[in-house]
Formats: sequence, C-alpha cells, structure tokens
Amino acid sequence: MLVSFFKDPEFANVDSSENESIPFRGTILRTKSGKFSSVSEPCVSCTTFNILAPIYKRLDQQNQNVRESDFRAFWLARNERIVDWLLYESSSIICLQEFWVGNEELVQMYEQRLGASGYDTFKLPRTNSRGDGLLTAIHKEYFRVLNYRELLFNDFGDRVAQLLHVQSVIPFLQNNDDSIQQEILIVNTHLLFPHDSSLSIVRLHQVYKILQYLETYQRENKLSQVPVMLCGDWNGSKRGHVYKFLRSQGFVSSYDIAHEYTDSDHKWVSHRNHRGNICGVDFIWLRNPNKSIKPLKISWAEAAFGIIKYQLQKAQLNEKDAFDFLRADNNGNYITYSDFCDALKQLKLTSLSHGLSFQEMKDLWVQADVDGNGVLDYDEFKRIWYCTCSEHIDEDSNSEDPNEGITKEAFGFAVKNAILFPREVEKGIWPENYHLSDHARLTALFSPVRLRCSQKSL
Repeated sequence: MLVSFFKDPEFANVDSSENESIPFRGTILRTKSGKFSSVSEPCVSCTTFNILAPIYKRLDQQNQNVRESDFRAFWLARNERIVDWLLYESSSIICLQEFWVGNEELVQMYEQRLGASGYDTFKLPRTNSRGDGLLTAIHKEYFRVLNYRELLFNDFGDRVAQLLHVQSVIPFLQNNDDSIQQEILIVNTHLLFPHDSSLSIVRLHQVYKILQYLETYQRENKLSQVPVMLCGDWNGSKRGHVYKFLRSQGFVSSYDIAHEYTDSDHKWVSHRNHRGNICGVDFIWLRNPNKSIKPLKISWAEAAFGIIKYQLQKAQLNEKDAFDFLRADNNGNYITYSDFCDALKQLKLTSLSHGLSFQEMKDLWVQADVDGNGVLDYDEFKRIWYCTCSEHIDEDSNSEDPNEGITKEAFGFAVKNAILFPREVEKGIWPENYHLSDHARLTALFSPVRLRCSQKSL
C-alpha cells in the first residue's frame, strides 16, 4: 500500500524529506544534522493536525459555494490519504481538528482504521450542529485512558475541547518509588478564527476556560504533579495574546523548544487561511509539573489588559491619549468605573453574546485600582497600559503550608524533536502543490524525565 501511496502525485510534489520521514514510535530520533538515529529510552510521540473538513474546503475560487463535501470521491480519497499518513507515523497520541463528525461514512472510516491499528478514539462535535469537531486517538500500546471529559464553551464560535487523563501502560521510569504518577493530561481544541480583532477576547476566554477546567480537574484528582499537553489549532501566532497567556502559565511550544527558537522567532508557518495569508497557528504545548506559574486569575487579567491596550493602539492612541479616552468627559484627572466600562464597550470588548462579562470587567477594575479608592489615577492606569497586576494576598496567606519547602520526585517530559509536514513550512514557505489540508501536520517526540517538584498542591 505504501509503495503506491508514495507514488501519489499529491505527495510526490512535497519535499522529498516528507517521504523519508519515519514513524515516531519511540525508537527513532532525527538529529540536528537532519539524520535519523536510534534512541534507547522510551519515547512518546504526539501529532496534531487540522484536516480541513470537506464542508469548508473550497474547490472553486470563483464560486465559493462549491465545496468538497459535495463530491464523495474527492473527500473520501483525501481523508483516506490522511489516515494513511497517520498510521504510517503511528504516533502515541493523535489530535485532529475540523473532523467531519456530521458524515457517518467518514467517521466510521476513521474509527475502523484507527481502531484496527490499536487506537482508542474519542470524537466531539461542535455545538449548534456546525458539522465538524474534534477527534482524539490514543494508542493502547502506550496509554490507557483513565478519564475522558468534554468541554463545551457555548460561546460565539460554538467551540469545544476534549480532556483526556491517560496513564502509561508500561512505566517510563523504573523506580522503587511507586508513588510517582506516570500519567498525562491531554487537551485537544480548535479556537475561534479571529475574523475581527475584537474577537481576540473570545479566543482568550476559550483558553481561560480550558485552563480553569484543567486547574479544577487537577485539584480535585490530586494531579498537580503530572505533565500537561495542549494540542490543536489555536488560530493565532506567536505574536498573539493567546500565545503570551499560555507562556505566562508555564507552557512551552514543543516545536520552538526542539528547534531552539525564542518567543520572538517567527521562522515557521503551519497554515494558509482562506484569505491566502500564511501563519504559524498549530501548537503542541507542554507544561511540566516543576514549572512555577502565576495564579491563573493574574495571568488572565494581564492578558485582558494586553487586548485592551492593543485595541487602544489600533485606534491610534498613545499612552496619554489612551488615558484621556478612558476618563472621557471627566473633569478630574482620573478614570471612574463607569468611564472604564463605557470605553470597553466602545472598543467592542463587551457584548451580550461575547466579550468581557460584567464580573470580568469588575475583576479587571479591582486589579487596576490598587488603592481601592474607586478611581484610577494615571499611575494606576499604567497597570493597564503595561499589562501588570499584583498578586493579591489572601487573608489566610500567613498560615503555614505543611507542604511548603518539601520536594518530591515527579515525572515530566523533555522535547526531543518536532517536525512539520510538508517540510517547506519549516522555512516559512507554503508549497502551492500541497493539497492534503490547508494546515501542516505537526508531530513532536518526547522523552520521559525525572523532576524535583514542590509538594505544595495546586
């Protein structure tokens, strides 16, 4: 099957290194020189891929209503090839977005072929019968699924997320200490496309809900010492607010770590959108349990302040002009809460269907109003402009935590490698003759490591 598969012109047109790629099944590693070599330690591989639902794939640029979903031979052949590649790589974890859950034949094809190859599959449609959704597949040779949860945002974009709590079938780290949890939390999601900059707050909401859900799940199940992987199409690049928000919560981009790229490096792309723009939006995020992170509510407020500042700058306002805009017709040199709310409404950051809620605006106000006198002076306004918050101390913060200062061995991952396909996208080039999807496929390879972590719970 693979011989004829590689002769397919759809794949022959891709950089030849695509055809030379080998499955990340824990025994192969590509070195920095580009060559492959064996590795002895057990490894875990993860693939994320937005496979472009046939209901969205346009076949005629002159007639946008002509979609691939109208032509069974087209969508079936393309998706058969997608599954061929997924099975060829045989990643331990597969996260797909824009999975056409509305077509029973396609769903059965994926479930049967992945199931026959040793995968447990979990699908989740978007709300309001959008037609597409998510599919996550876990290879039973590597992991057993302990729990599966579905997160419905019920928001402007009808977006959803999957949470899987898995445990290694064979312990990665042989140790006399049986208390080490060799478990992982995996999230698969697809955020809203930013059709308008004001929708940035919706996308930030979606990530905030995921992290809140994760935090609650970890606390309730005493899982503070497990690594977390967030996979999917985040519909935003490294320049965006979502990226900065996740970084503030201790997550790292696996691809950027593997290639030693900094947050300011923008050398790769993974998507050509319907406007013809190319950008890097697909990520496999990793957070190990030894990461020291800010309280989630603080990171959220700073990210929201960042969006407010962006909208102000988009309106051609500098720092001083922005302060004057926020205080509106107020005769005093300060901003009232009413002025603040009115300004956010003008910036299109609040509405009934999406945007900041009344409580969230109140929370942001509390973060900015340091002295609690009910108004913001210029110095307090700078907290919004420079996106900084104080970590408010709880009343019982002086009580001693019995776990404070105690360290414990935990399990985490090191990023060994990460590759995008087709390979041209790693250089910031979108190949015109690539038609498998409008997204590149991202696969990352991880090796288990021992970590020393604080025993303090979440």
